[in-house]
Amino acid sequence: MGGVGEPGEGPAQPGAPLPTFRWEQIRQHNLPGDKWLVIERRVYDISRWAQRHPGGSRLIGHHGAEDATDAFHAFHQDLNFVRKFLQPLLIGELAPEEPSQDGPQDAQLVEDFRALRQAAEDMKLFEAKPAFFALLLGHILAMEVLAWLLIYLFGPGWVPSTLAALVLATSQAQCWCLQHDLGHTSVFRKSQWNHVAQQFVMGQLKGFSAHWWNFRHFQHHAKPNIFHKDPDVTVAPIFLLGESSIEYGKKKRRYLPYNHQHLYFFLIGPPLLTLVNFEVENLAYMLVCMQWADLLWAASFYSRFFLCYSPFYGLPGALLLFVAVRVLESHWFVWITQMNHIPKEIGHEKHRDWASSQLAATCNVEPSLFTDWFSGHLNFQIEHHLFPTMPRHNYRRVAPLVKALCAKHGLNYEVKPFLTALVDIIGSLKKSGDVWLEAYLHQ
Repeated sequence: MGGVGEPGEGPAQPGAPLPTFRWEQIRQHNLPGDKWLVIERRVYDISRWAQRHPGGSRLIGHHGAEDATDAFHAFHQDLNFVRKFLQPLLIGELAPEEPSQDGPQDAQLVEDFRALRQAAEDMKLFEAKPAFFALLLGHILAMEVLAWLLIYLFGPGWVPSTLAALVLATSQAQCWCLQHDLGHTSVFRKSQWNHVAQQFVMGQLKGFSAHWWNFRHFQHHAKPNIFHKDPDVTVAPIFLLGESSIEYGKKKRRYLPYNHQHLYFFLIGPPLLTLVNFEVENLAYMLVCMQWADLLWAASFYSRFFLCYSPFYGLPGALLLFVAVRVLESHWFVWITQMNHIPKEIGHEKHRDWASSQLAATCNVEPSLFTDWFSGHLNFQIEHHLFPTMPRHNYRRVAPLVKALCAKHGLNYEVKPFLTALVDIIGSLKKSGDVWLEAYLHQ
């Protein structure tokens, strides 16, 4: 074993003793262009390589100067394959006297969570059932055909058009769920197959970029409910969530009447997220990042949609149908994806271990056959966040193990009724708005 290393040493030489580092040295390397991280007690300099990271430089950079072992296991299927890319970045290892995690983290909890993950692997809970996902794709395609047949057989009147819009919105919602599975590589054994299938579902069936979605969604999983790391909660100055309420109040910032944000949420939140924010952000990402393949996939969706419906409605009418579907779909997306997160802790980086950080930011919704299907099994948000690559049909099986872990360590395993979870979104927004108003008036 080599002596304590000095910052700036290059990659470890094959066969040579590895330099050792203390956490106080590693903490100094969490700057733009200077990033170290720790995986399985080995220290890696990712400063130059981060830009080539398949998940994006932001995703891996969010773990700078941290123990990223559990994140490494959570995001990757074939660990041996990924380790080949890590080897040239290896610069040393933690000194023997250093703990595996930096800061006030519960080492026993970390150990028990890793044992839980191993138990899940032994139970083959990371193996997908092809028939399950084939059925999901089949029922999506069936809904697409049904919507068109409604207009073809009954004409473009209000009743068939309304029914078609509802069917299409349901199909689009289920597409979000299926592409989400594929993005997490939880369907096929080979990552490449998942990526190709995700481009088809996200591009041809939805009109969005798979790369754009993964770019923002993986950050959400890495650091859920953490400002400036999770795009889903970095929504100020439109909405104030968690700790941002106090900050804006103390600084006398009032861009909107935040004490009424639980009311204007109904006007600009669910109706417009997918139709406006996602459409603009998605297009900008494809153009700026030159994702031309994704752009062609998205163009194929719009071509198909307008070729299918313009003969019945004309171009303006087909555009109106498209807007109606996006608005309906957007309502589903906001309520279903945020019922597990907005009411939970939202704030700045706390540098918790993987299990604690995921549990602090998530809760579950009581399962039922309808809720499981309607939410794409995102009612098992705790299990999904702890094990992102686990196929969703196995969440019910791993849930008892997660509950037992939480009970042992005094962690809150929160499960809510479906309607309560929806109402809590509004309650959380109102609470944040009231906190802002109090800080605004009295500081």
